[in-house]
Amino acid sequence: MKNKRGYLQISFGWLFAIIVGIVIIALAIYFVTKIVGTQGTIQSAKTSKEIGILLNPLETSFESAITSHIIFSGETRVYNTCDNYGNFGTQGIEIMQKNFNKWTETNLVVDFQNKYIFSERYSEGKKIYIFSKPFEFPFKVANLMYITSASTNYCFIDAPEDIEDEISDLKQPNLRVEDCTEEDIKVCFGFDTCEIEVNYDARKVEKGNQKMYFETDALMYAAIFSDEEVYECQLKRLMQRIEQLSLIYINKANSLTTKGCDPILNPYLSSLINSASSLSDSNELYTMNNIIDEIENKNKGNCKLW
Repeated sequence: MKNKRGYLQISFGWLFAIIVGIVIIALAIYFVTKIVGTQGTIQSAKTSKEIGILLNPLETSFESAITSHIIFSGETRVYNTCDNYGNFGTQGIEIMQKNFNKWTETNLVVDFQNKYIFSERYSEGKKIYIFSKPFEFPFKVANLMYITSASTNYCFIDAPEDIEDEISDLKQPNLRVEDCTEEDIKVCFGFDTCEIEVNYDARKVEKGNQKMYFETDALMYAAIFSDEEVYECQLKRLMQRIEQLSLIYINKANSLTTKGCDPILNPYLSSLINSASSLSDSNELYTMNNIIDEIENKNKGNCKLW
């Protein structure tokens, strides 16, 4: 009996030690996980801000398209968020990175009012490409930026010659105009058997059930590389920017009357403001063409506004 009581006492002692050990290990894992999660959140927010800063040089292009890339330390998702509240709306960037084979959800979005990024809802990989092109409608509105993953290749088939030349000149590795492979996303002009179909005459891009309309090549690329939700939201933000810029040009035209300049563009700029503010989706873009043509024709001579 003594041996049995001694045996039981030792067992309870060991049991108590095991329980305490488990609690200590659980607490250690909990705090380490918390610390890692916090560090991941901080790093993701920092990366989002850094991406915004790295995009700044791409906004200095005035005429031609340019390309750049960003390399991350590990697998990364770059989420593209957009809203059109206020005078300019907001471009959001959210980063998720893999830690211990799990994606770190931060729910932290870094916002910018002066950037217009077109992409799928998110781009994933260790390397992303950023292709930028100026958008003029009729004046310079903004530089549009298109984000794609380096692991996703696009092949343009039967594109107009100037589009082919532009893509070739970019030398962006995941964009090509020949030697398509089975893994490439095909972008076809005039065909109906590709993942992305561009009707250049009708100014329309179709991706599955998504239909996006465009004016100018800058918006065509935007539709090719975006999903419909991102495209339509960013388009409305661009219309908001057109409204604000038009107001600036109206004030500039009024100030030039002291130099003998007739503010002939003001009625047309007012019409442009009304059209931009009432645009509900990309299908209505064509309605602005006549106003754009009139503004371009009349913005000549010694009294040019831009």
